[in-house]
Amino acid sequence: MRSQLQTSKHIPFHLHLSYFFVGLMLLFAAITTWFFQNSTEKILMLNAQNRVNNFAKVATNHLDNLYRNAAVTAELMADQRIVRATTLEQRLESMPYLLTALRTRPALAAVYVGYQNGDFFLLRPWRNEPSLIQRFNPPKNTAWVVQSIEVTAAHSVGRYLFFDSQFNLIENRIKPDYQFDPRTRSWFKAAVSTPGVQSSLPYVFYATDKAGVTISTAANQQAAVVGVDVRLETIEQVLSYYQETPGSKFLLVTAEQGVMLTQDGLTQMKPAGQGQLRLPLLTEFNGHLLSQLKEDHLELASGQSTTMAVDNENWEASKQSIAVLGGAPLQLWLASPHSELLGPAIDIRNHALLISALLLAFGVSLALWLARMASRPLIQLNSEAQRIARFDFSQPIQVEARITEIIALAKSMDQMKGTIEDFLHLSNALAAETNFQRLLVLIVSEMRKAALAPCGILYLAEPKQGTLEVVQAQYNDQVREAFGELATLKLDADQTHPVLQLLQQQTSAMLLTREQVQLYFNFVIAEPAAYQLVCVPLKDKTGQLLGVLALLLNAEAAISAKRLSFVTALSGTAAVALNTQRLIEEQKVLLEAFIQLLAGAIDAKSPYTGGHCQRVPELTKMLANAACQTTVGPYADFNLSETEREALHIACWLHDCGKVTTPEYVVDKATKLETLYDRLHEVRMRFEVLKRDAQIQALQAQIEGADPQQLAQQLAQALAQLDADFAFIAQCNQGGEFMAEDKIVRLNTIAQRQWLRTLDDRIGISHEEKSRKEHEPATELPVYESLLADKIEHQFSRPPREQMPAINPWGFQLKVPELLYNRGEIYNLSVARGTLSEEERYKINEHIVQTIIMLEKLPFPRHLQQVPEIAGGHHEKMDGTGYPRKLTQQQMSPLARMMAIADIFEALTAVDRPYKKGKLLSESIRIMQSMVENQHIDRELFQLFLTSGVYLKYAKQFMQAEQIDAVAIEAYLSTPVSSA
Repeated sequence: MRSQLQTSKHIPFHLHLSYFFVGLMLLFAAITTWFFQNSTEKILMLNAQNRVNNFAKVATNHLDNLYRNAAVTAELMADQRIVRATTLEQRLESMPYLLTALRTRPALAAVYVGYQNGDFFLLRPWRNEPSLIQRFNPPKNTAWVVQSIEVTAAHSVGRYLFFDSQFNLIENRIKPDYQFDPRTRSWFKAAVSTPGVQSSLPYVFYATDKAGVTISTAANQQAAVVGVDVRLETIEQVLSYYQETPGSKFLLVTAEQGVMLTQDGLTQMKPAGQGQLRLPLLTEFNGHLLSQLKEDHLELASGQSTTMAVDNENWEASKQSIAVLGGAPLQLWLASPHSELLGPAIDIRNHALLISALLLAFGVSLALWLARMASRPLIQLNSEAQRIARFDFSQPIQVEARITEIIALAKSMDQMKGTIEDFLHLSNALAAETNFQRLLVLIVSEMRKAALAPCGILYLAEPKQGTLEVVQAQYNDQVREAFGELATLKLDADQTHPVLQLLQQQTSAMLLTREQVQLYFNFVIAEPAAYQLVCVPLKDKTGQLLGVLALLLNAEAAISAKRLSFVTALSGTAAVALNTQRLIEEQKVLLEAFIQLLAGAIDAKSPYTGGHCQRVPELTKMLANAACQTTVGPYADFNLSETEREALHIACWLHDCGKVTTPEYVVDKATKLETLYDRLHEVRMRFEVLKRDAQIQALQAQIEGADPQQLAQQLAQALAQLDADFAFIAQCNQGGEFMAEDKIVRLNTIAQRQWLRTLDDRIGISHEEKSRKEHEPATELPVYESLLADKIEHQFSRPPREQMPAINPWGFQLKVPELLYNRGEIYNLSVARGTLSEEERYKINEHIVQTIIMLEKLPFPRHLQQVPEIAGGHHEKMDGTGYPRKLTQQQMSPLARMMAIADIFEALTAVDRPYKKGKLLSESIRIMQSMVENQHIDRELFQLFLTSGVYLKYAKQFMQAEQIDAVAIEAYLSTPVSSA
């Protein structure tokens, strides 16, 4: 449709109007031109055919005359005495007749007589041709040449006689090398064997090396044969003389398809074996125009013509058969281009057409000018329409016209202009509103104004419940909020309700009585009266019902059909806006559910952090609200838009989403030896083995005769020492704030004790553990082992996918431990603070790395682009020593710094950590103050955290009562405040 409109813009209306002025003229001109063109083409084609056929006939007649003249000459010579002459002198006596024959027939190349005894006599007119000069080397003034051969019993004598134009002998030259036997020639044999005149095929003449044909006949009872030579050059001159046009083509072809000559001259003779030459065949003329005629029009009869197209040019071609006396007929193929045959006629036709076209152009131009003058008002209306297309509604429509229809069109366009302006204003207002609840209010108010209705009610469809729910009701710009029992309409039950009746009947309006208004709309109209109810269904693009807009108008001011159409059209825009915002609202609810589902799953992984992902968002938003509300300090101008609050909300809930990749046993590690279970049980069993070994050794010594009392005392001491050592190991396993150096020394001393293992530790284990053990050779059993050890199988190599290059796309700056895990018993028990080793601490800290990677992979919309930065910065420090990016305060957004404070405060006060108790409120504030001094958290935000009372509000909501004690915040506010 768009392309059609664009095309129509190039055909002005005055052109369409001009069609009526010039229609008959164009029709008459078209019919006349067609008839003239068709008739002219037929005449031209007939003329072309006649010219080609006439050319063929004339050329054929002349060729036929050429052959007949040669045949007559031969027959007349056969009656002369020269055929009975036996000596050269006698033959020279017949020279006058021969000279007369050659002079009167210049097309003849030579006349001659061959005798049965081998004699030969030939007379030819002299031609200064290079081939003849080279062969004869004639004397000066030579005009005639006689070639003579006389055969005697002993030998034959050949000679050349040269005569001048008066036939005076100039030279009698004996030629011993001139040896020629006419009896061997084909013309001689044909004349002797066949009565009458015979014509030979073209061949190369013996004396001149020129191609030609011979006309021969037997004489004197076959004692002699008379011959007349006609050179092919002579035939070519005849055909060229009668050539119709310069570009005409012709071929003279023998019955054996040999090409004698073409329009380009004589053809080049081809070797035929045994020193003989032959004419080239027609099949050897590849690509020749007339060769194609032979292929395409093989059945063309003699004397007929045809039209053929070659290389985008039309040719008129003809075929003529030429009867040859005493020989096979020849065929003359001719072709002439139409452009040359019909050139003058085509010029006359084109000139006539040009004159007609000029006259027609003048008439059309005159009609266009008249049409343009008549269509000027429509051009003005077109300009006004273009203003409307540009949404330019600044000026009213003004058109100067006297035509009634054009004036009516101008008024209609002016009304349309106002309607479009109102429609766009309302559409833009609906499209600009992004809050769903405010959109509901706007839809009802704008639709009321458009319909001039005092009352409007908006119902939203609930497909699952099969109901229509009132979500907005207005009466004279007053919003009604209490809807009562009439707020819900059941689509399958309340068919008596007017709104449902209109939906079912698919009608737009009905009149309501006072009683109906009182019964169904008392929640919005306080003073019942008669009203007109207009229902406008709101549907999405699939036709599904989104809701219904009910408009109530005073009965005496019923809605007009025009305004109803406008309201119906506007309802489509309202439906789109409603559906869009409802979908966005539903998607936000769905996204919120997914976020909370993920956060809940993270907390559910560990019973010790069950509320962390729920508490941190609350505390962060408390601090953000405090920053928005403060009117003093560096955050006096701080404010958050609705989209920024949404980004903060999502970032808070997803700030620890990377914990889904952290193993539970690392997060929940309560003791130093704990993995999937507490390995202290293995250590206790080794102590049990040592205790059993001590008892066995005492019993064996007693059997061997040792003092029982002394053994009992020693055994008691040994067992007591083992119990004490195990108790120490168990105490080290529990972790703490600090492990002194003397404890580490004692730990290593205890680890050196030996116990006996008699069972293979490489059977019944996983393939992975077995591969780690194979780094060392197996020891022969039984074997003594250390009570505690850091073995090779305790070390887990870090795979390539767990590596973090120094230069990475996220800007992480982390010190990555060499090993993925180190479960060495001494190594873990020697952990100085807490229960986590360096590798496990990195694994836990890695959750923020995974959080950033996961969040940056999500295609957040533009207004949520800050989510990864906010969520991924709560472990950074103001001095740039945090992780994972080592950002400074200036590189972090205020929201990220707020979350860092919230995360730390929640961690200090939480009571669900496996390795510590929840700290008191005052103790937590004191620790955070030290972090301020060490530039770990933002000083200004921490002071706002205190002065706004956020810390206490959070404590009362989430901390246990015994944790909440008095906090003198004045002591922490005395430090000078630096600018944020």
